[in-house]
Amino acid sequence: MTALLTCAMAFSMMQLFLLGALGPRLVGELGISPTVLGLTTTVGFGTAAVLSPVGGRVVDRVGPRRCLVALLLTSAVALTLIGAAPGAGLLLGAVALGGLPQALANPATNKAILAAVPGPQRGPVTGMKQSGVQLGAFAAGLPLAALAGGIGWRGAVWTAAGTAVVAAVWAARRLPADPPPAAAGPGGRRSLLPRGHIAWLTVFSLFLGCGIASVNTYLALFGAQRLGLGPTAAGALVAVLGVAGVAGRVWWSKLAGRPGLGEWLPGWLAAGAVAAALMLAGAGAFHPLAWAAAAAVGVFAVSGNAVSMVLVMRRAAAGRAGLDSALVSAGFFAGFAVGPPLFGLLADAGRYGPGWLLVAAEFTAACAISTLWAARDRRATPAGAPA
Repeated sequence: MTALLTCAMAFSMMQLFLLGALGPRLVGELGISPTVLGLTTTVGFGTAAVLSPVGGRVVDRVGPRRCLVALLLTSAVALTLIGAAPGAGLLLGAVALGGLPQALANPATNKAILAAVPGPQRGPVTGMKQSGVQLGAFAAGLPLAALAGGIGWRGAVWTAAGTAVVAAVWAARRLPADPPPAAAGPGGRRSLLPRGHIAWLTVFSLFLGCGIASVNTYLALFGAQRLGLGPTAAGALVAVLGVAGVAGRVWWSKLAGRPGLGEWLPGWLAAGAVAAALMLAGAGAFHPLAWAAAAAVGVFAVSGNAVSMVLVMRRAAAGRAGLDSALVSAGFFAGFAVGPPLFGLLADAGRYGPGWLLVAAEFTAACAISTLWAARDRRATPAGAPA
């Protein structure tokens, strides 16, 4: 089940990692600008942010297995349409469709873990399945980018689409059956509002997502336009970020399960992300810094989202695990929608240095918010009580 959940997380965002890794080829072949490239991220994650609260309630009602199969099939359709896009119009429509798998991913996988994984193992399993997102980044940045050099970028995207169909069949056969769909409970619209620690994690995720999305979308283009890397080498920067993110998410998620420690981890990781963004700002003058910075973004910034999911599952209200996961994810996706267009304005002007400083400021805001929440939470928790 862990392998399946990891695979589902990889495909939930595969289309956006592919657009980032293949950005130099898309800008050249489709004639789109860096701003339009950033707009693809805005459309995809904006759709995911809007759909996430509803998706969380759907997962709570119909079960994770049905939602995970739907996630993988929808990803396959979105990737197929991206590969067929003749220009920006269909490309943006396909990316919008890809917002649905993103909206379902965290609620469905978290719900599956709560249903089938014993408490002590949930942190490591969560870290592993969250690392699926970075495995997707690695796949987009190295093997699929290399494949695009041989069969073209469309063929590489269609290869990913076919693999998503295989994964959907695998999920339908191997995941435990869902319980009968639950009846809609009381609470109505009020229950869609984040409350307490969920509200803090949602705002933290908003700023974290702004910074991560800018790096994901423009790192390869920065490598090609400012560091003189070829398309495959520029895509490898995204792959480095992906590999580091896998290791970081697994390691930090294990620590996040410890009461009293997990609440402080988001702030620490955001502080490390600030340092990574400053390294990117300096990479224009000293190119090798870009590789170290890509790894640091994976280890620190990307891992922050996995830690927040562990905290959600530890403290979710009864019957709200799917919805609470979705609300935090909605903040993260909203950040992904906002960050790249702001960075894109600077990239269009060739001002990558100020762009990376903007990313550092976004990570700094995430650090401040999470540290304030952890301090407030410690004061509110009586001595000896479970966090």
